[in-house]
Amino acid sequence: QVQLVESGGGLVQAGDSLRLSCANSGRTFSNYVMGWFRQAPGKERKFLGAIRWSDGSANFADSVKGRFTISRDSAKNTVYLQMSSLKPEDTAVYYCAAWMAGTSDYEYWGQGTQVIVSS
Repeated sequence: QVQLVESGGGLVQAGDSLRLSCANSGRTFSNYVMGWFRQAPGKERKFLGAIRWSDGSANFADSVKGRFTISRDSAKNTVYLQMSSLKPEDTAVYYCAAWMAGTSDYEYWGQGTQVIVSS
């Protein structure tokens, strides 16, 4: 069983940086991917980026490439989303998810953490 808990959200100013954490308190599967999504009010949930647990390779949506990075700490079973040069349009609830590599079946989700970027 995979249980994901996000943390690190909050209120920041435009231009600031923020790091979100996603801790997995359940089993870790080497063939899984962990990723980040966000959902702004009244909008669909969007993919931001993901990291393959086995080798740490990552990919990102074009909209955040260059500003957001993802890393993992295997010893802590935790994935991080480092966000920089934040903009008001980055305001959203950020979700962590886990799924089997090679699929788009997003099996496990965290509860989300709110990020608000003020101008």
